[in-house]
Amino acid sequence: MNDIQLLALLKKVPLFSRMETDDLKQLMQGFQVQDMPCHKNLFMQGEQADHFYVVLDGWVKLFRQTADGDEAVIEIVTRGQSFAEAAIFEGQNYPVSAECVTDTRLVLIKGAPFVKRIEEQPKLAMYMLSAMSRRLRFHIDLIERLVVKSTAERLGDFLLSLCHNEEDPIVLHLPYDKTLVAARLGMKPETLSRALAKLRTIGVESHGHEVIIESHQNLEDFCKSEKSA
Repeated sequence: MNDIQLLALLKKVPLFSRMETDDLKQLMQGFQVQDMPCHKNLFMQGEQADHFYVVLDGWVKLFRQTADGDEAVIEIVTRGQSFAEAAIFEGQNYPVSAECVTDTRLVLIKGAPFVKRIEEQPKLAMYMLSAMSRRLRFHIDLIERLVVKSTAERLGDFLLSLCHNEEDPIVLHLPYDKTLVAARLGMKPETLSRALAKLRTIGVESHGHEVIIESHQNLEDFCKSEKSA
């Protein structure tokens, strides 16, 4: 990936989308692009935060260890999303752990030089605040889904988010295993199985990592009707 391609992709990342092109070009001088294998741990909860990241390709799991030793999945991030920037700005430790759940290409951004550049150019701080505000709204929406939406609707919304077109039938390949899908949606694997069974009644079939959606519109209508109910 050359600098022009990297610049074009970074301009689509909420954290950088409102920046002037020249400002972003200057910031990019300290960026590193690295390929990471599946299951690579990027950092662990409690470690000193010295980098943050942008996903160019692949999927990364952000999670915490509970007091009982269980794993609580906080978020799954993918192409065009950044993560761990809040810990950098606060000068604290990472509040979560991060693991690549597929082969992943990342931009690694050193925290100290980035924060120094923001201190020198206060307008960059406004771009950061705007991006962080959008991230906060995203998490509020996520909490709402966990609280008020049925498991079948949460699963339906997730499948719709993976659709890149609306030409029926749609064949999706889940980006990671169903156990992780269940954790991402705040449910147990057996609950996910029951949600899939409910979606079969409207033409959604699952075969391993492959999901076939007979009608994009039917799935949308189902999720809307469930919400209304």
